[in-house]
Amino acid sequence: MQGDQSPQEAEGGRPVSDAEEEALHEQRRAEIRAAYSRRLLANITWPVVDDAIKRGAGIILPIGSCEQHGYHMPLVTDTVLATELGVCAADRLDYLVASPSLYGYRSRPSSGGGHTYPGTISLSATTLIGVVTDVVSELIRFGFKRIVLLSMHIENTNMLWEGAWQALRGHEHDVRIMVVEQGFAAISDRSIDILFEGDFPGWSVEHAGVMETSLMLYLHPELVHMDKAVDDKAERTATYEVLPVPSDMITKSGGLWKSSPGSAAKGRVVWEELVDDLVRSIQLEMA
Repeated sequence: MQGDQSPQEAEGGRPVSDAEEEALHEQRRAEIRAAYSRRLLANITWPVVDDAIKRGAGIILPIGSCEQHGYHMPLVTDTVLATELGVCAADRLDYLVASPSLYGYRSRPSSGGGHTYPGTISLSATTLIGVVTDVVSELIRFGFKRIVLLSMHIENTNMLWEGAWQALRGHEHDVRIMVVEQGFAAISDRSIDILFEGDFPGWSVEHAGVMETSLMLYLHPELVHMDKAVDDKAERTATYEVLPVPSDMITKSGGLWKSSPGSAAKGRVVWEELVDDLVRSIQLEMA
């Protein structure tokens, strides 16, 4: 969505009805599903990949997580968001999207709720660095020259950079790697105002909160259970973390802030901005 339109306004300022809003959402979801068949490495044949390499196509590697996202969203949330962001950007460029890493670095209490919730499965730093290094090295071996690493799991920060650094050794003359460790960081102040309505708590506690809930309601409403969503907050916060994790520094639900204000309409505004920004950044850095 462009300009100063609110999530409930159409062109010319006319309010959008619920039916029109849902039709827009379904159209966009259908476009994303179609893009998967064209862009996701796992869905295409090796000759198609070979042709892409020969014409100089780039590739995006999403790195996600298997991490709890409150009572109302699935463990695969970070992976879904990174993969679909990559697919949408790739479809506007000449890029493919590698199969995502379903596991990420250790969930931390102050940013992801921590490791105590059943189903949260994490990798050590050395393992994740090794996975990224090996996968990127394979992409380089095939002949990809432009590679984008993309994460929506804040704890993956630094491990992706290290993996990219190690994989690039010996290829600095002809390979370029772009590392996007926080795909949400470029969200504008305007979109933050739309999302949080003046109640922005900071990105560190926006886990299973308004932004992720809104994005998932827009992209995959069938995976979101808003009847189970709660607004939660740890009894105690600090500028440091402690092991073993004190019970008053984590929440019962796993969410770290409010999720109930989330909506598909808000998600559409933010999603379009995220895709536009990623496309511009790749065009700028990987031309």
